[in-house]
Amino acid sequence: MAGELVPADYFRRLEHAELCGDGRPLEVDLGCGDGAFLLAMARQFPERDFLGVERLLGRVRKVCKKLTRNELSNGRVLRLESRYTVEWLLPEASLARLHLLCPDPWPKVRHHRRRLVQVEFVAAVRRALVPGGEFLFMTDHEEYFAWAGEQVAASGGFELLEWPENAFFYPKTDFQRQWEAEGKTMWRLRYRKPAE
Repeated sequence: MAGELVPADYFRRLEHAELCGDGRPLEVDLGCGDGAFLLAMARQFPERDFLGVERLLGRVRKVCKKLTRNELSNGRVLRLESRYTVEWLLPEASLARLHLLCPDPWPKVRHHRRRLVQVEFVAAVRRALVPGGEFLFMTDHEEYFAWAGEQVAASGGFELLEWPENAFFYPKTDFQRQWEAEGKTMWRLRYRKPAE
């Protein structure tokens, strides 16, 4: 399907050239859902490449159709689980930015081990980012926001950056629009891997 990234081998790290054009910055949207954020970013930044990661086939097909319909050749979707993608497939120093927006907070204490943001995951994010690359996390769940900050601090190797609401172009996800309409607060964390 046009717009879908299908690796030849899911058991080796991808090469940078398999993910994006030569010398073009790559951004990854983990759990891209209906693709609204991915499409808006691809439209706004034609000089960058965008990869959405989504495990549900129906969503992947819909996003691929939207990319094709909007003639956005700088966007693709990988049908795979987010943790596996970051920890095992993404090449070292390949991402300009990784976006993790409104992930499942797994609010019950006994389910916290299922949360995507864990020390090992954060270390894998750091490895995948280029020096100066950014990890952006957003949630409506205040306790998960605190948890994510603790996991990043425990992992180390990131600088916390300010992220005021309208600091730069950043489209809202459907979840974000829905939650803000319900009066919920969005909690944001923006980290940079230091330039080496």
